[in-house]
Amino acid sequence: MPTIAVDKAALFKELGREYTTEEFDELCFEFGIELDEDTTDQERPNNEPPQLKIEIPANRYDLLCFEGIALMLNVFLGRKKFPDYRLVPPPNGELQKLIVKEDTTKIRPYVSGAILRNITFDKARYESFIALQDKLHQNLARQRTLVSIGTHDLDTIQGPFTYEALPPKDISFVPLNQTRELDGEQLMDFYDKDKHLGKYLHIIRDSPVYPVIYDSKRVVCSLPPIINGDHSKITLDTKNVFIEITALDRTKVEIVNKIMVTMFSLYTSEPFTIEPIQIVSEHNGETRVTPDLSPRTTEAEVSYINQCCDLKLSPEEISQLLTKMSYTAKPSEKSKDLIEVQVPPTRADVLHQADIMEDVAIAYGFNELPRSFPSKSGTIAQPLPINKLTDIVRMEAAMAGWSEVMPLILCSHDENFAWLNRKDDGNTAVKLANPKTLEFQVVRTTLLPGLLKTIRENRNHSVPMKIFEVSDVAFKDLSLERKSRNERHFAVAWYGKTSGFEVVHGLLDRVMAMLKSTFVTGLDNPATSDTSYWIEELDEPTYFPGHAASVHVKIGGKEQVIGSFGILHPTVLENFELKYPVSTLEINIEAFL
Repeated sequence: MPTIAVDKAALFKELGREYTTEEFDELCFEFGIELDEDTTDQERPNNEPPQLKIEIPANRYDLLCFEGIALMLNVFLGRKKFPDYRLVPPPNGELQKLIVKEDTTKIRPYVSGAILRNITFDKARYESFIALQDKLHQNLARQRTLVSIGTHDLDTIQGPFTYEALPPKDISFVPLNQTRELDGEQLMDFYDKDKHLGKYLHIIRDSPVYPVIYDSKRVVCSLPPIINGDHSKITLDTKNVFIEITALDRTKVEIVNKIMVTMFSLYTSEPFTIEPIQIVSEHNGETRVTPDLSPRTTEAEVSYINQCCDLKLSPEEISQLLTKMSYTAKPSEKSKDLIEVQVPPTRADVLHQADIMEDVAIAYGFNELPRSFPSKSGTIAQPLPINKLTDIVRMEAAMAGWSEVMPLILCSHDENFAWLNRKDDGNTAVKLANPKTLEFQVVRTTLLPGLLKTIRENRNHSVPMKIFEVSDVAFKDLSLERKSRNERHFAVAWYGKTSGFEVVHGLLDRVMAMLKSTFVTGLDNPATSDTSYWIEELDEPTYFPGHAASVHVKIGGKEQVIGSFGILHPTVLENFELKYPVSTLEINIEAFL
């Protein structure tokens, strides 16, 4: 979890009283955060004031700065009401425009922004403003890969602004805190060894175009996600701040925008007011006014909250508790079991009623919740059918004298295809975009590489070796939302001085008998009418010619091939450095669900 360091005296001043370390630790616990360290009694560099280091839940982006912590604790303590954030147009009524060009779809397609008018910075506020950007870059923005923030002194630049994507050589400006003008390529070389910015260069370095934001006079405001221009840098004297945010993720760009403006609109001449801007993006239908600070309306069930917390609260009592956590809530007119909840723009972490229930528990007090004997609240989860079937197959194989192994689910591309004499059609395996080693390039589509590598690493062990695995493989599936699917497979491998083909076949018969699938011998047998299996000769380069078979099943009148078994081809053995014959079996057990 991220740790935020705040000035102890300043925070206690905002909270209206002094706390001992123990008292503040208890307050943090009650609110759902954790006091990690109080530096009061420690040696501090440069006589810096005592600090409180507070651990924040990773999804509470509104607590990543001093302003957010002070505000939320004051609301929790009942000292302040949650602010009413308002969008206020400029005096002339004409919003600043940020025009998005179509070429940006090639690099960072989304952009958002806002303006903080008549803001007053001092040293502490300025440092907190910069620190919040850094925390968001590290946390939600995933080291600027998903989102990057640029802040500018609006009085030094002039709208309308344009967001474009241009070849590196066509972009030239003076980077922040520098004196020499650089183009895009020179900038990459200049910051290549920089310990702060060098780690972000890879995000756009290999792209044929770089994203860039210009003002109306073609002054470069920023080259996201790397650096801002020196021309528009903000200082302690800045009064009007233009915030622009570029991203790969439509949802995250708006979350970051809301957090930035809600936290620091506190310091504007009219607190909690934000000037919106108009995003003009006609090519993808993203033209809109940002930010949208209207609360999200949702509902939560009173019975669900009471059941989870073991309480008997009325809708009115729950609504009152939720105000301590920055919500606006009231009993629903539609049902006595519902409350209508307005989620503030700062709470991107609230996704469904379980999150609301958790906040009710925090507001009520975790230590105040009724304690009940485990027999009342503790339950044993019911296993998923696929896991229950897996355990049955695992038990049968183990009782038959086979040893279970658990190799890694990632393997090299050659191990999954070439070493098994199989070809990759490009539409089968899920490949890692940036594998750390050659051994972890793809998600396996078969269990055989793991079994064969296990035998290879234990080839000095006495033979025969009989090992099995029941686990998942993965396949590309573009018809699904996540573009992939898992399958639960059962695979075995025999390694010995003889082929062991008949032993593997015998285990297949045993597993099929356990799964109530009768082997079809050609004789009329009433037992085979519902579920049955048979084998057919298989010609596949993985196996020795004439020594392999495919496994067919008929379940509920539907026939399908669920796997294969046979003696591995000598070239496969050579690839895995095995000197004795190996017979393998692999079937998809999901067919039996």
